[in-house]
Amino acid sequence: MGLFTPKSAPLVGVDISSTAVKVLQLSQAGTRYRVEHYAVEPLPPNAVVEKGIVEVEAVGEAIRRALARSGARTRFAAAAVAGSAVITKVIPMPAELSDEDLESQIQAEANQYIPYPIEEVSLDFEVIGPIRDNPEMVNVLLAASRTENVDMRVAALDLGGLTARVVDVEAFAMENAFGLIADQLSVSRDALVAMVDVGATMTTLIVLKNQRTIYSREQVFGGKQLTDEVMRRYGLTYEEAGLAKRQGGLPESYEIEVLEPFKEAMVQQISRLLQFFYAGSEFNKVDQVVLAGGCASIAGVSEMVEEQLGVPCCVANPLANMALAPKVQAQALAQDAPALMIACGLALRSFD
Repeated sequence: MGLFTPKSAPLVGVDISSTAVKVLQLSQAGTRYRVEHYAVEPLPPNAVVEKGIVEVEAVGEAIRRALARSGARTRFAAAAVAGSAVITKVIPMPAELSDEDLESQIQAEANQYIPYPIEEVSLDFEVIGPIRDNPEMVNVLLAASRTENVDMRVAALDLGGLTARVVDVEAFAMENAFGLIADQLSVSRDALVAMVDVGATMTTLIVLKNQRTIYSREQVFGGKQLTDEVMRRYGLTYEEAGLAKRQGGLPESYEIEVLEPFKEAMVQQISRLLQFFYAGSEFNKVDQVVLAGGCASIAGVSEMVEEQLGVPCCVANPLANMALAPKVQAQALAQDAPALMIACGLALRSFD
């Protein structure tokens, strides 16, 4: 270690979704972040199905291409597994335990919280804080995922030329990135905020209170349904349909016959997810909806959510207050920003 080398090697955040690999690397000067490197690289159809990696070589290749395009030089990465692949439980533990004792105690007790054989599971935990009425106890967040979910991501990164330093959970990465957009919202810091990430095949809702997640849920719905409909109706290939969605050039009927019904369906899905949350909690309204994911960029969708749900709605831009390195294309980045919440939350792990 030289005198002037940074304490830890920077991490590149790698978000592996069902249709693309997104890589993002940030740097920090004072309280301001800067986007150093970024790229989005499409994946072949069905290489990743509902967030599970099926073709590890194809994903590895896409990571390699994305890295090359982004110009990132770092060899260390943070990736995430989907919430549906993770079991999280908050368990009470004696406050006086050291980290080592806590770890062995959790290992010993974990099998009562986890429905898989313990040897097939990757575990991690974090002390959240003291229990309100019982200062001798602390709440510990336990997260467990089947080792194969973690291993597949580690293997894909490896094939892409990266070493996994952190494997996070997507909902935690979104919560981490939420800190960047909290100031853009018109509600107070302790407000109840629903962040809805509508990706290609999965829609994830996380509800935050005081900027901490109190609820998360996923369901199968996403922009791929729009792509499929464009393919079917206009006789295009998967690649052509994806391109036409982004760049235009479809017949005039597209807006009314294809896009509007999809937007309606998206609002319905968001409404349904919120109903699930209300049904199982003391709340019956959120203060703000924040849209993220690739589908958040569809023109007019946030206005439609606001109108139909009666809740203020905005589109997430976690990079709004960041400086950009000279090579980063501002226009492309602005378009991709809502889809970069997870990548952003992962890239922030560099500064833990």
